Amino acid sequence: MAGAAHCSLQVKRLLLDPKFEGYKLSLEPLACYQLGLDAAVAEVKLRDDQYTLDHMRAFGMYNYLHLDSWYQDNVYYVDQLGRVMNVSVTLDTALQKPREVFRLPTDLTAYDNRLCASIHFSSSTWVTLSDGTGRLFLIKSGKRGNSASEKWEIVFNEELGSPFIIAHSVSFVKSDTHSVAVLLLRVEKDELDTKGSGFHITLEWVTIAEISKEGDRRYEIFKRRVLQGKSVPHYAAIEPSGDGLMIVSYKPFKFVQDEDNKLEEENDDAKAANEKKVDPLYYWQQTEDDVTVTVHIPQDITKDEIKVRFSPDNICVTLKDQPPLMEGKLYSSVDHESCTWIIKDNKSLEISLIKRSEGPRWPELIIGDTRGEFIMDSSQCSEIAESLMHLTSEVMNPNPEKENPPCNAQELEECDAFLEDSASLCRFDGDTLKVTHVINLGSNQYLFSVVVDPREMPCFCLRHDVDALLWQPHSDQPENMWEHIATFNALGYVQASKQDKKFMACAPDYSYAALCECLRRVFIYRQPTPLSTVLYNRKEGRQVGQVAKQLVATLEANDPILGFQATSERLFVLTTKTLFLIKVNPGN
Repeated sequence: MAGAAHCSLQVKRLLLDPKFEGYKLSLEPLACYQLGLDAAVAEVKLRDDQYTLDHMRAFGMYNYLHLDSWYQDNVYYVDQLGRVMNVSVTLDTALQKPREVFRLPTDLTAYDNRLCASIHFSSSTWVTLSDGTGRLFLIKSGKRGNSASEKWEIVFNEELGSPFIIAHSVSFVKSDTHSVAVLLLRVEKDELDTKGSGFHITLEWVTIAEISKEGDRRYEIFKRRVLQGKSVPHYAAIEPSGDGLMIVSYKPFKFVQDEDNKLEEENDDAKAANEKKVDPLYYWQQTEDDVTVTVHIPQDITKDEIKVRFSPDNICVTLKDQPPLMEGKLYSSVDHESCTWIIKDNKSLEISLIKRSEGPRWPELIIGDTRGEFIMDSSQCSEIAESLMHLTSEVMNPNPEKENPPCNAQELEECDAFLEDSASLCRFDGDTLKVTHVINLGSNQYLFSVVVDPREMPCFCLRHDVDALLWQPHSDQPENMWEHIATFNALGYVQASKQDKKFMACAPDYSYAALCECLRRVFIYRQPTPLSTVLYNRKEGRQVGQVAKQLVATLEANDPILGFQATSERLFVLTTKTLFLIKVNPGN
């Protein structure tokens, strides 16, 4: 990732609430409606050869319910008959039966190694669809959510290799040409990986463009690029312009280069390695009292052509009338009147600097100058080793009764454990195929993603301390590429205690966050709202102005939850044979 800008996420202090007191469990009833499905959801269970954690994350925890962010309160799912079914809600008390909008032309039962069908809404009129067998469909849908105008028509249909699921897609127009870029996720066998899981993850970035041939306009694949990594990405999205890609993952991804690009990259690496092999400009040693610097000089240089200027904090060395060979601020002050220099053997210049403060070691000679090399003599090595001796021992815990015993790993709690690699957020450029921006997320655990504005990239939610912070990527704003737009107080802490959680989501207007377990239970966390009655904090004797409520809904179903989506008004929960609607907020 050489050359990438290392960035950080800037938290907006005004969106944090340091005085948040927690959620109050509310027993107010939640209106819950259910809709029986004509045919069961087309769930595809993991096979025996899909045994890794990556298979579970990518396919075992797949969200089978798809929310159309372009048209609020429209959800879709695929049933066992290969039908794409739509539920559009206008009135909760008068729910219409699921409506078929498209039928997959493939007989899915004939495929043993298929994955679940996946859908992504690229724009208000374009849809990308995979049947789970390795075939990609590009569909012109018309205005969705309305049976009169919604008509799904296939404009592109092609086999693209091994089975995949669609991670993301966008529709855009460039130079008067309409294109759809789609990101395909695969978990593939890796014969070269003998020490790891034996699998790697690929993200294939496919761009399909409208091409005119002999008066006939049709859609064809314009470009295919492949990224490879060792962990399923938590978040992967294409920028609205189609120019870049953002990925949040525990292990890094990189583009798989073709032979020409690979050769060019190897040449660049060799050039960089050769540059690193350049001999140091100077060598330096130090004692507690002084610093000795040795600089190689051409043999034809005379004493009169060398100029060395000392000051308490700076040094400048010039040969003939050339630009300064060495110049800059010294790490620490020197007694400049006692500093000297001589020419040794007509080939090196030796400079003696007398430290003003005896004792402290200098980590560098000239601040920020990396062209020199520090040489340590054997006596200094022995001295440092001796000073560190008390920190090491050949015996585990040699003196357990001492005042400050060493750390006992058995006393660490589960929440103290860190994963091997900390997650990172990377932005890839579509033209150079290189990382342009990197953010090390450290302990900021990824929680979920949500579409707030369908014209923008999906937002991602990260844990920061006890809170959960929502971030909106802006690919067109280099100075504000990731904006902190909302905070869910204490949600980072609360979700950590829910060991059976399966999905998390939040309302696009940030009014609430929600999570569901594998079976039945749904937890809703509302943002603090003003109270209509007077409430006092007994401990502190002060009036409480607002309160954040936690609500719990228990579904009347024994089937596992397969899908979970949130809108500003309601939650959609999908099980094998039923779609539940939970009214969270009253309509505007």
